[in-house]
Amino acid sequence: MVRRAPAMRVVVLGGGVLGVSTAHQLARQGAAVTLVSEAAPASGASGRSLAWLNSAAARSAEYHRLRVLGIDRYRTLGARVPGLDWLRFDGGLAWGAEATTRETFARQRAVGYDAEWVLPDEIAALAPGVDPAAVPDHGAIFNPGEGWVDLPSLIDLLLRQFTGLGGTAVFDAGPTEVRTEGDRVLGARTGSGHDVDADAVVLATGAAVPAELARLGAPIGDRTPISVLLRTEPVATGLRSVLNTPRVSIRPTPDGALVFDSAWSEEEVVHHDDGTFEIPQSTVDGLLAEASAVLAGNPRLPLDSVATGRKPIPADGEPVLGPVPGIDGLHVAFTHSGATLGLIAGELLAEQIVTGQPHPLLAPFGPGRFLT
Repeated sequence: MVRRAPAMRVVVLGGGVLGVSTAHQLARQGAAVTLVSEAAPASGASGRSLAWLNSAAARSAEYHRLRVLGIDRYRTLGARVPGLDWLRFDGGLAWGAEATTRETFARQRAVGYDAEWVLPDEIAALAPGVDPAAVPDHGAIFNPGEGWVDLPSLIDLLLRQFTGLGGTAVFDAGPTEVRTEGDRVLGARTGSGHDVDADAVVLATGAAVPAELARLGAPIGDRTPISVLLRTEPVATGLRSVLNTPRVSIRPTPDGALVFDSAWSEEEVVHHDDGTFEIPQSTVDGLLAEASAVLAGNPRLPLDSVATGRKPIPADGEPVLGPVPGIDGLHVAFTHSGATLGLIAGELLAEQIVTGQPHPLLAPFGPGRFLT
């Protein structure tokens, strides 16, 4: 009788899209996986993300390639599971100062990123729900291949598939730490003191990653801000595309509501000495006004909720994905682009962990770049 080697035991920490995606892929590859989350699924950054699927900004060639692959995996998901109302590819519309917008357009075309230059009178046909009067006379960029995903819905789907493959999910476990001995991981310890043994650990706890790595003696650069995401009640605007303007970014939701954010709103967050923060009412009112101003008919937008919290961003803006030098068996997933990279990062990390072979697509993004 041939004896099978025992399955690799992996603990994945984090109930957001990166953690759940990685756990799902590990289970698909035969690992014995326990997913542990401090709170409920999608209770962190994944639950308050604009979740715009794109590679529109200026990035390194390696990062752009990874994001384009990330979008490809969502298209594959949409083909395998047709009818998902929470995954859409209705394009993205963006505008700004003319010089900057034209520079962006030229760069996108140079790397083969699908981009069209559109004038205000062409907007209604390509991007319904947008007020053409809000678009500058010089025009805007329409990216037909872009889209959006509702991350809580994606996480729910992946969790059902994960548990169907025999994976174990533990939620509301409280703050969970990586357990180590010498230069090797032993597993994890939950907030209640329960130990989960493992051959490998994936640290995918969003904005909490840098502090845990610092505790373990492997610090990485971090510039995580407090983000603000507003959600309206269902409102009939006709918007389908993701809208990215100088003052507000907006996308629709599966239930007919809108979610939106902006960079300037993050700058208005009030930080207190005790570590707490608050969002001024003027910031909320300003975001609502900016959103209304770019939508057709300038509708009144009834506010449903304001979601705030830390938005993971590595210091250099590039993803942090891969094994942690000096701690055998510890792997990390920390990035601003959790939505776009959610499926591809989980796939590549899982393959790397199970095979023990470095994946060339992840090589530029290892945490070791901060330790040299």
